[in-house]
Order: sequence, then structure tokens, then C-alpha cells
Amino acid sequence: MSRVFASVRARATLGATLVVAVALAAAGAAVLFSLYANLTNQAGTEAERAAREVAADLSGGLPYRELRLDDEGTPTQVLAEDGTLVAASEGLERISGTATDQVQPRPEPTPAPSPTGDDDDDDDGGGSGDGSGDDDGGDSGVLGPGEISDEAPRSNGSATIDGQSGDYRFAEVEVAVPGQGTFTVFAGAPLAAEQNAVETALKVMLIGFPLLLGIVAGVTWLVTRRALRPVEGIRREMAEITASADLTRRVPEPETHDEIARLASTTNETLAALEASVERQRRFVADASHELRSPIASLRTQLEVGEAHPELLDVPGAVQDTVRLQHLAADLLLLARLDAGEKPLDGRVELAALVGEAAAGREGVRVVAATAGGSAVETAEGAGGDPVGGAEGDSVGGPVEVAGSRGQLERVLGNLLDNGRRHARSEVTVSVRRDGDQAVVEVADDGDGVPEADRERIFERFVRLDDARSRDDGGAGLGLAIARDVAVRHGGTLTVGTGPAGGARFTLRLPLAG
Repeated sequence: MSRVFASVRARATLGATLVVAVALAAAGAAVLFSLYANLTNQAGTEAERAAREVAADLSGGLPYRELRLDDEGTPTQVLAEDGTLVAASEGLERISGTATDQVQPRPEPTPAPSPTGDDDDDDDGGGSGDGSGDDDGGDSGVLGPGEISDEAPRSNGSATIDGQSGDYRFAEVEVAVPGQGTFTVFAGAPLAAEQNAVETALKVMLIGFPLLLGIVAGVTWLVTRRALRPVEGIRREMAEITASADLTRRVPEPETHDEIARLASTTNETLAALEASVERQRRFVADASHELRSPIASLRTQLEVGEAHPELLDVPGAVQDTVRLQHLAADLLLLARLDAGEKPLDGRVELAALVGEAAAGREGVRVVAATAGGSAVETAEGAGGDPVGGAEGDSVGGPVEVAGSRGQLERVLGNLLDNGRRHARSEVTVSVRRDGDQAVVEVADDGDGVPEADRERIFERFVRLDDARSRDDGGAGLGLAIARDVAVRHGGTLTVGTGPAGGARFTLRLPLAG
């Protein structure tokens, strides 16, 4: 069992660690991506600033051979409108990620003198025939003389300066130089610092995350072990109860008021119910053995006397003891089936007719019809006459059908009528009526009644209120217990109260069929 708990702890620990690992991996990736994006954007901003400084010099009329492109760590290229490299950083040996991989600029040609002076510059700058001018340049996207583009596309690349290679973030800026056309300036900012920062963050995560996962796993293991400790106590106590068969013991209930505490409480309730069931079964077996012992001993005595002295054999007494044994065995068998959870047969029983049949074979039983007000009107004597439901003004108004087993319901009515006959002074009355969606059967006698303190105890098994009464007259004390069990399993109730004549009145309620 300890291996099972260890497995539970291991699964809980593994699950928690995996969840935290996934969360850390996702968070780490997001942090690294955000860090790289921010640092790269900063490098792009620096590259754009450097490119615009060069573009501003060109826009101011500075010849490109005089441009200052020797900023340390900033590879720069200046391309003419035809894509020719006209200027580059000093010491630039290799470059990629820009519009050209050229590193040696072409010599600047000497401009020929123009008789028109400024007019030639205006024509070269995009005269009137090619959409030049501020208005045309604004509409067509072409830069006017001296203008620098607002947009600065960026790209990643690499470069080698004075034998030092590295990755760079390049910015591209266009500028319109009066009289010379449009130039494109590429300037780069190194990504080494950004890469170092990302690598450092990655190393910290690779070292810190496993340590954090180890802490999470350890804490989860300890917490799970502490949480399962009451369960181990419950298991240990249950094992001892099973070994000792002592159902009076109970498992410890923790004071945490959580699921484990409720489990312990439910376990104790189950043990209490099991103890009560075993005790009830033990009493049942003891009482049944005691009840069987008397008729068997009597029958054996009569048979032994008859064997020795045939003329003294009491045949009627032997038959009576045999019948009593048969009835007791039948009652015990029915109780065993009810205790085993046997469900009633699925059928329809006309209760009024069944009452009439049960009363017809018993002397001193009078069948009456209950009116809507609850009073009884005599309809037939127990030995004959029509069954219940034939009197004018009764509340039955037709068949009273219930769902269930005809045989078991017949046993209930028989037990109630027999019990009433044993205690009645002169007669027993029985009636059937409807009460809403229920069928009600009342069996009343004119005897001494049942004391209020004993009205629940008489439904217990092998209980007889008059212990001095002979067993032959009083039975085994199983009839009322069987009657209530059958009523409950048919979805009804069986109670006892005081009848109109002062005796006992048993009320059986069953749900109507349909």
C-alpha cells in the first residue's frame, strides 16, 4: 500500500512539475523574444540615426567623397541612383544584408561646367517633365531636391571591418541630392550587445529553471505526503479492523474539514451501518434458531412417544407443529429475500378485490367501504358478500390498482388480518380507499390497542409485546416486520394508531399504479 501512496505522490509531483515546466518554458520564450525584439529595435534606431546623419550631409550639398563614414563599428554604404557604390566606411572588407555587397566605391566624376548654372541643377534634380517639384513629389512618392525619406526600411546582415566580423542591423534611408539624383544610404548598428544580452538571459534561464523545477517538485512531494498522511491512517485502521473483525472500531477523522475528512466520516458511517447490519443479522439468526428449536423439539418428542407407544401419538399436534414450522420457514425465507434486496414483481394488483379475497377466508373480519369523509359503511361480512367498493357514496369509485407483487401484498394483508384477529375481542374491520395518488388500506380491531411507546417496536423482528402469551397463539413475531418491509419495498408505508373502537388500527399506504 505504501507503494501505491508513493505512486500517488510521484504522479502528483510529476504533474505539478510538468505544468510548471511548460509555464516556465512559455514565459522564458516570451521573455527572450521580447528582449531580442526590443534590443534589435534599439539597434535599428541607432542605424537609422547614423544613416540620416549621412543623408543630411548629402542633402546639404557635401560631396560624397568628403562624407565622414569612419564611425567605429558602423558599416556604411552610399549608393547612387543606378545602384553603384559611391562611398563606404573605411576598412569595410565584407558586407551582406544591404542592396549590394560592394565595398570599394567608384571614383567621383568631375562635373562638367554648365552655362546655365542653377538651371542645370534644377533639371538634374527632376525638372518639370518628370514629375519634379514639391507638389508632384508629394503626390507620386518621389523625393524633391534636398528631401530625405521618412521611411527607413530595416534588415539584418553582417559585415567585416578591419578584420572584425559581426552581425548588424541595417537601416536604409533615401535622399534627393540637388543636381545629382537620389542616393540611398545604408548604415548598420552592431547586434553583438543584443546577442550577448539574449545569451546571458538564456543561460540564466537554463540554470535557474531547473533549480526552480527542483524546488517545485520537492515542495509538491512534501505537501502531497502531508496531505495523504490521514489517508494512510485510515487505511491502516481499516486493515486492523479487517484483521480483527471488530466493527466497533472507527477510523480517525482529521480536523481539516476537507475531502479526506469527509472520506473518513463516510467510512465511519459505513462501518456503523455495517456493524448494525451484522448485529441485526446475528440477532436474527439467534432468534430464528430459538423459534425453530421449540416446534422441532415438540415434534421430535411426539414422534419418539409415538414410536414407543403408537397409541399415544398425537397426530393433530404433530401436524400443527409441522405447519408452524412450514410457516416459520416461509417467513424466514421471505425476510432473507427482502434483506437481499429482492424487488417486487412488475405487475398491477387490484387492491380492493385482494382485500375482499383475504377477508373472505377469515372469520370475524368485516369489510367496510370508506366514504370521502373517512367514515366506514358496512358492505359485507368476512365470510361472504361483495368486496369493497360496492357501497353508494364511497370514495373508491372504481378499481384501486397498485403496482407490485400480488403474492407479497397478499402476505401483508394476511399478516395484518391475522394480527387483528389475535388481539380483537369480537371483530376486525378492513377498508380500502383512495387518498390523492395513494391507495389506503386500514385494518382495525376492538382489542386493547398498542401503547404509544411500543408502536414502532412491534415492527421489529421476533418482537411480541405479551411475552406470557403462548407461541402457538402469538406466532413468532415476524408478521408485522414482514408487512412493513414489503410495504417499504413497494414505495409505501405501514403505521399503527388507535382505531374507532379503541383497539389498534394499522394503516397501509401504497402509491396508485400509473
